[in-house]
Amino acid sequence: MKKVLLIALALAVAVSMVPGLAAAGVFKAKIGGGPTGGTFNTFANGMAVYLPKVIPGFQATAVGSGGSVENVKRISSGESTFGLCYAVDSDLGRRGKLPKDPTKYDGVRAMGYLYGAPAQLIVRADSDIKSAFDLKGKRVAVGNAGSGAAASAERFFRHIGVWDKFKPTFMGYSAAASAFKDGKIDAFWVLVGYPNRSVIEASVQVKIRLINVGDDAKKSGFYKAYAYAPTVIPAGTYGKNIPECRTFQDSTILSVNKDVPADVVYKVMKALWSKKGMAAMVAAKKTFKAMTLENAFRGASVPLHPGAYKFWVEQGKKIPDALKPVK
Repeated sequence: MKKVLLIALALAVAVSMVPGLAAAGVFKAKIGGGPTGGTFNTFANGMAVYLPKVIPGFQATAVGSGGSVENVKRISSGESTFGLCYAVDSDLGRRGKLPKDPTKYDGVRAMGYLYGAPAQLIVRADSDIKSAFDLKGKRVAVGNAGSGAAASAERFFRHIGVWDKFKPTFMGYSAAASAFKDGKIDAFWVLVGYPNRSVIEASVQVKIRLINVGDDAKKSGFYKAYAYAPTVIPAGTYGKNIPECRTFQDSTILSVNKDVPADVVYKVMKALWSKKGMAAMVAAKKTFKAMTLENAFRGASVPLHPGAYKFWVEQGKKIPDALKPVK
């Protein structure tokens, strides 16, 4: 009898160590989103609502977070089962290169590409700020502490030599838009799909401009230092009189803890990347129209989870050696 109890206890402990795994065929997942008003939250909420409808026994809760960097840490530890992470943050986290944090967060695995997240630096239309180099002495909101936006801002502004020359304010997108409208800050930075609700919110009451940070990135050699890619935000995105913006973007990757069972991840992949699944995500926000079978795992910087690997191989995708599953 004692031996049976010990075996049962050992099995219970083993089950408890797998993120989200529960008894009786029920899988409970926590999906890491981001700050209020952000695209991360929209996707996490949409995923949490849709998947339980189509996967028997799947239960999901969307959880807010500071954003990408915090999600990398939570997913790696198993605190979050799934989550949205920027490719650059995942890569730096895996190598122990996140700002002021030498910890190697090697528990994150890639699933698929969701959308590109362009950097957007917003100023007033009549501002004397013409480039990122003009931020000296200004008050700039850079995103929540621990977010991918804040990390990318510090990364970029340090690279061009202005981070220590302006006053960075750590706050979420909605709070930044409000502070911007009230004149409490001179500029705010978002790293998110467009059009972004917070930028629209700011533009309703204040005439705005977007700074061509892509020009500053190119001149400074930023693309050689980090795996960001040049992109353009089309003219008219935030108003008919606002021209195109040359900027750079990171890839937003749906990620998962490495210990989640392969069959669970495979089922999630089949559900989300089905025609109905992709349509449901696009209905939540048009930004997610970039989440396609064609884009697959575009921009991924860490290995695929075995369940995702199986799915993409079935789709006929050639998997680069660097993205093949590892233990």
